[in-house]
Amino acid sequence: MNHINHPAHPIARRWFLEQCGVGLGAIAVNQLLQESGYAAGSKNDAAQDPLAPHQPHHPPKAKNIIFLFMGGGPSHLELFDNKPVLGKFDGQLPPEDLLKGYRAAFIDPKSKFLGPKFKFARHGECGAEVSEILPHLAEVVDDIAIVKSMKTDAFNHAPAQIQALTGSQLFGKPSLGAWTIYGLGSESKNLPGFVVFSSGNKGPSGGSSCWGSGFLPTVHQGVMFRGGQEPVLYLQNPPGVSAQLQRDSLDTLKTLNQKHLDQVGDPEISTRINSFEMAYRMQSSAPDVMDLGQETKETLELYGAEPGKTSFANNCLLARRLVERGV
Repeated sequence: MNHINHPAHPIARRWFLEQCGVGLGAIAVNQLLQESGYAAGSKNDAAQDPLAPHQPHHPPKAKNIIFLFMGGGPSHLELFDNKPVLGKFDGQLPPEDLLKGYRAAFIDPKSKFLGPKFKFARHGECGAEVSEILPHLAEVVDDIAIVKSMKTDAFNHAPAQIQALTGSQLFGKPSLGAWTIYGLGSESKNLPGFVVFSSGNKGPSGGSSCWGSGFLPTVHQGVMFRGGQEPVLYLQNPPGVSAQLQRDSLDTLKTLNQKHLDQVGDPEISTRINSFEMAYRMQSSAPDVMDLGQETKETLELYGAEPGKTSFANNCLLARRLVERGV
């Protein structure tokens, strides 16, 4: 902290007038932009609701995003990225100069090349090469885009996953979902705009950083949903607490938090206020969206979903139900 910013240091008159002048200029510019329609000035804008929908920079083609991240899945060399030359060197030692000076854990210089174990064929009008282990996906290859330009220097699961979902191997960077919500907001009022499901017994190796908000306000981080009728722990009222009592308690808590926010201006206090209100609305909306029993038998069979259980198929169906509700 420098001498000017230190709260115990006297403020210089010239510095005070300079800072006030900058602030007044910003206020004037904001007012002009509001009158011209370039800045939102209503009480319902992002200043009051950071998750309010924002206007995109260009006409969008997508309304919602369902992102399937399957950590630990088969290698791209066995799915979409055919390497016929690699197959010619299967079982052979690499040239000495190939790995010379390269240091990485789990890499043995005496390791042999491993070629593809499955056959590839071209499909669709685009002629994309798809492995024989994905026969159904090969039938709709013209409807998907295969990106082969991604690369990483990470050789461990955790940093590689964090880089894939945040753009950096270092902790503290916003995830893809957090950036999306930060830039576009959410149409959903009763459910989080960014929901995360986990199909296995544990989440990805990268942990919560894979859906975290990083240096953005925490209101933009993903909310982890569990399987079953109680997606978020302790969401329902405990015995003896009526809806009216809870509403009164939340109103009182909101008043206290708002006073603290007005005093210190910490955006995390605003996040806490929004979190309490979202949890209150989710008490009725979350159990409804998680009830797969509302789906037809045909839909359940199409997804391979089983109500009451936790599985990848169930999560795919739940993702569709969330999208239908504005998430």
